[in-house]
Amino acid sequence: MRTNTFETRSGGDLRAISTNKLTGYAAVYNSLSQDLGGFVERIMPGAFKRSLAKPDNIRALYEHDHQKTLGRVGAGTLELTENSKGLYFELTLPDTTYARDLGVLVQRGDIAGCSFGFRVPENGDRWDIRGGVLTRDLLDVELHEITITGNPAYLDTTVAVRSMEQWRKINSDRARSLEALWIETL
Repeated sequence: MRTNTFETRSGGDLRAISTNKLTGYAAVYNSLSQDLGGFVERIMPGAFKRSLAKPDNIRALYEHDHQKTLGRVGAGTLELTENSKGLYFELTLPDTTYARDLGVLVQRGDIAGCSFGFRVPENGDRWDIRGGVLTRDLLDVELHEITITGNPAYLDTTVAVRSMEQWRKINSDRARSLEALWIETL
């Protein structure tokens, strides 16, 4: 049974194209994440397709802070598109103190990362062991937000670890094999 927990992940390629407009990739496809607490993750092409079919409530935030909204698709201040590289965005910053400060920090290169917040629906991910590494492929996600962040590392792994525990229960024999392989390499 899916727990439907909220997760966040990082991406890259943030640029300021003017004092009030940012562009970049909130997610990059087919790129393995860092270790997320016993597994790695990869976003597959098309993972955002369903979300982008009805994107009006997807927002851009500053540091995953819901009090610092930067834009929303439905307002026309955030544009999201999938291309062969990943989830591309264009964001027109609001005329607020935190957004003006953010624009300056991005132009200086002090903030250069992106992230996104999502939930995984039933059958939206696939777990497998590849080369002795537990790997989660994200096939379909419910995208809720993208965020601009000064810390573009994976920010929240505790909810993803709960999903890994669910996989282990369902695939207990494979999980034991992975743990045995891990212990042998110590």
